[in-house]
Amino acid sequence: MGMGGFPLLAHAQDKYPSKLIMWICPYAAGGNADSRSRQVAKAMGAILGQSIIIDNKAGAGGNIGTEAIVRGKPDGYTLGMGNFAPLAVNHALFKKLNFDPLNDLTPIALIEKGPLILMVRSDSPYKSVKDIVAAAKAMPGKLSYGSGGIGGSHHLSGALFEHAAGIDMIHAPYKSGSAAATDLMGGQVSMMFEQMYAAMPSIQGDRMRALAITSKNRSPLLPDLPTMAEQGLPAVEVLNWQGLIGPKGMPAEIVKQLNAVCNQALQTAEVKEKILSQGNEVGGGTSEQFAALIKTEAPRWAKVVRDAKITPE
Repeated sequence: MGMGGFPLLAHAQDKYPSKLIMWICPYAAGGNADSRSRQVAKAMGAILGQSIIIDNKAGAGGNIGTEAIVRGKPDGYTLGMGNFAPLAVNHALFKKLNFDPLNDLTPIALIEKGPLILMVRSDSPYKSVKDIVAAAKAMPGKLSYGSGGIGGSHHLSGALFEHAAGIDMIHAPYKSGSAAATDLMGGQVSMMFEQMYAAMPSIQGDRMRALAITSKNRSPLLPDLPTMAEQGLPAVEVLNWQGLIGPKGMPAEIVKQLNAVCNQALQTAEVKEKILSQGNEVGGGTSEQFAALIKTEAPRWAKVVRDAKITPE
């Protein structure tokens, strides 16, 4: 090797990434966005040979953290988790959003999509979606559905269900999905659309009865559970997705590199197993495909927010 090694070494210093990468998660530590950020960042860091550290900036339905990603330098050293609500819902929900999800950021790669499950307490009189629709029509404004807050996927699934079935129910927002599920268990609310990964333990423990899944196809984890479409409500298709994003104006070659590395990370046994074991679909694909998903989802959810006249707290 001798002296010949030096010029190569100097060149390697300028190659991306040559320092720590910051990954902003717009939700609190301990939630799904946070744990998935950590899993994917760890796998990507190993492939890149550079540490990626997670910075949780929670609040305002994911807007604070997403804005922090958007305001970062577009040099590949500020990245973050782009979630369903801030990227596809909040532009319609909040009067003022300090970023435009369609123009102020760079979609890098879709990480996962997760269905929700319509569930009731295991001793509930409702055995199917048709039972709920019939009861809601017989008693307008009496049945209630719990959620982890206004404008999240729990709430929007319920609002979409009401609209598609032509029924009127009460929305009961809680501080978190688990708080809503606790009250469903206690009988304070009639039903809830819950993230599949969070619903599974109580369904498997027979504390909750699953009535439907919001994905297009049935889940391999619950093959007997029909979709909302199979129960006559094809409009109620909801997948809570999240993916890797960065600020607008990132160099194309860095986006390409990060997309390839994220795709590779999603195929590592550890990450893939964690996503699939929760009943979610593994993302991947090109950055253009992720951008197209955001573009399709944003107007769709804006319509749901308007139709249901949803306003933030």
